[in-house]
Amino acid sequence: MISIQKNRFPGGRQKAVTFSYDDGSIYDRRLVEIFNRAGLKASFHLNSGRMEGSLKLPPEEIAPLYAGHEISAHSITHPILPNTPTGQFAAELVEDRRTLEALAGYPVRGMSWPYGGYTAEQTRWLEACGIEYSRTVRSHGAFTLPENFREWHPTCHHRDEVEARTAAFLNNPASNRLWLLYIWGHSIDFERAENWDVIERVADTLAPLHETLWFATNIEIVDYIQALNQLRVSVDGSLVQNLSHLRVWFTANGALHDLAPGELRRLG
Repeated sequence: MISIQKNRFPGGRQKAVTFSYDDGSIYDRRLVEIFNRAGLKASFHLNSGRMEGSLKLPPEEIAPLYAGHEISAHSITHPILPNTPTGQFAAELVEDRRTLEALAGYPVRGMSWPYGGYTAEQTRWLEACGIEYSRTVRSHGAFTLPENFREWHPTCHHRDEVEARTAAFLNNPASNRLWLLYIWGHSIDFERAENWDVIERVADTLAPLHETLWFATNIEIVDYIQALNQLRVSVDGSLVQNLSHLRVWFTANGALHDLAPGELRRLG
C-alpha cells in the first residue's frame, strides 16, 4: 500500500505564515508598506460603517492600499456580537460584506470577531452569511491549523513575544504535518507603543525565506486546505485525483508529488 500524506503547502513547503489586522486604521499604511517590502501577506478586517474620522482609512483608499492582501469583514459597527439579536447579527455581517465587496471588487468571505466576542450558535450562522472563516482572539501559542476555520484561533498577538514565537516556529524542524504561524493585532498598537521596530524585525527575519515558507492571506490558507481535502485516493493509494480548482502538493511514501486541478495520476 502507498501511504498518502496531505502534508504540503504550495511549492511543497511544510510551513506557512499569515497575518491578520483589524479595524482599518491609518497606521495600516505603514504596516502594509512593511509587509510589501518583505513579500508578506495579511488579511485586513474592516468595519464598513466606521470609515470616518482622522484615524480611519477613507473608502477610496481601501482597494489600492490592500492590493495583494485580503479585505475581510469585521461587522459594520463593531458591536459586541454575543449581545446582538439574530437578525441584527446577520445584517452586521452581510451588509459589511456588501459594502466591502463594492470597494474591493471581489467576494469578501472571511471575518474577525469584534472584541473577540461570539457564541457557538453564532459560528453556526456564519455559513448562511457567506462567511467561510472567522478569526478569534484566543491565541494558543501553537503552530497548528484549526479544526474549524469558522472558529480560527491564532498563534499569537504581536504583543505576545512575537519575535520569540517566530524564532521557535523557524527553528522547529518540520515533522510530517503542516505548520502555520498566525500573527494578529491592530496596527495602531505599534504607533501607541512606539515599537514599529518589533514588526519590522519580524518582517526582516521572514523576508529571505520565501523558498521554505508560504506567505498567504487567511482566505488563501482556507482555499488551499479545502483543495487539499478534495484529494481522492484509491484503497491501495495507487490512484490519486485532485477534484479541486487548485494545484495541490502531497507526499506518497515520503516522496513529494503535485497534481494539477482535475488531474488523476497512478503512482508507483
